[in-house]
Amino acid sequence: MRDSKGAVRCFTKTGMLFMLFFILQSCLTGHPVYAQEVLQWQQCVSEALQSRPDLAAAEASLQQAEAQKKITTSAERPQINASLSGKRSDSTQEELESASTFSYGLSASQLLYDGGVTGSKIEASKEALNAEEQAYRLASSDARLSLRRAFVELLKAQKLVVLAKEIEQRRRENVAFLKLRYEAGREHIGSLRRSEADLAEAEFEVAQAERGVVLAQSQLASALGRDVRSTLVAEGSFAVEELAEKSPDFPALAKEHPEVLQFEANTRSARYDLEASKKSFFPELSLNSSFGRSSFESWPPDELDWSAGFELSLPLYTGGGTKAAAAKALGVVNEQISRSRGVYLEVLDTLEERWKNVQDATENLEVQEKYLESANLRSTIANAQYSNGLISFDDWVIIEDNLVSLKKSHLDAQAQLFVARAEWTQAKGVGLNE
Repeated sequence: MRDSKGAVRCFTKTGMLFMLFFILQSCLTGHPVYAQEVLQWQQCVSEALQSRPDLAAAEASLQQAEAQKKITTSAERPQINASLSGKRSDSTQEELESASTFSYGLSASQLLYDGGVTGSKIEASKEALNAEEQAYRLASSDARLSLRRAFVELLKAQKLVVLAKEIEQRRRENVAFLKLRYEAGREHIGSLRRSEADLAEAEFEVAQAERGVVLAQSQLASALGRDVRSTLVAEGSFAVEELAEKSPDFPALAKEHPEVLQFEANTRSARYDLEASKKSFFPELSLNSSFGRSSFESWPPDELDWSAGFELSLPLYTGGGTKAAAAKALGVVNEQISRSRGVYLEVLDTLEERWKNVQDATENLEVQEKYLESANLRSTIANAQYSNGLISFDDWVIIEDNLVSLKKSHLDAQAQLFVARAEWTQAKGVGLNE
């Protein structure tokens, strides 16, 4: 029976071998080995909603608009102020004595009429809030596209590493096969050197693909709003569902796009500001009242003071400022109308372009799948023919290169379709959490 010391020595030796293997693996791969973090799409969405700085900035702008609306609305409500004062005065003249005064009180005012200026400003602030809500939707839609691209890029990079290693193994087997034929005198040295060059290229592409994974991991981390880089793994496939839309109503989609709705809200807000500017020529009527106590030399004050009344003001001459403010507001309205129309046309064009890209990417993937199927079949046949001396090395290597190229093209087509679908979703203004 093994004693405890022997067990400890065995365990220590095993642990040292494991650590040595870990260090060697780190040195051979050129970078440290970290624990992998597997992420699915919905996990990325949940994290990005909480961490992306652009969404946080858009939310802060929305909060400012909400606060501004409350500030504007407060103007039509009663305004109440409290006051407390105390004063002591001394004189150097002998006939004048020192004196102290104390007072406290409340004052209130209520706007009764201002020609509708406050009402127009309140409506303008509501539309400004609506515009910020649409701006947040737009930021969320852009964030979704950015995150989707980064996720697809990492998914593609991971699959490219697997594909590159498959190609490397195939090239390695081809080199071994060519060596046997060369040694048997059935192939010349030039064919062998060409095969070795293909292997060297395949090894380079494996290393390149692995570096591409590291870059894609960093880009996904940024898209998630992370400051720290880590070894991320995107979990998913390039399988896509058939689109529900067959013939989209582009004008209807454009009218519901958040950017179009944002400019429309800005236009309405500018119209209300124009109304407020025009109504500033009207008189303003408010009710004022105050209540308090005051006294000399004693605290608490015991003399009652109160007042109530109204105040009516009418602007007669402001040096042209009121008229200039109305002219400026009119210019803002005209600008917003023109910009709103321009944004609508841009969104409409983008929708049509993105829809076309989705259709092109879908059909291109179907074509690439057929090409890849035929290339696999041709390669199988060509391998048998070349082994039996029925075709030349040049013909065989062309078929091999074509298979490698089509495998890469097929992967590119899969990723392009995913990106095209994401761009179509963004063109419709779909947010990150929708």
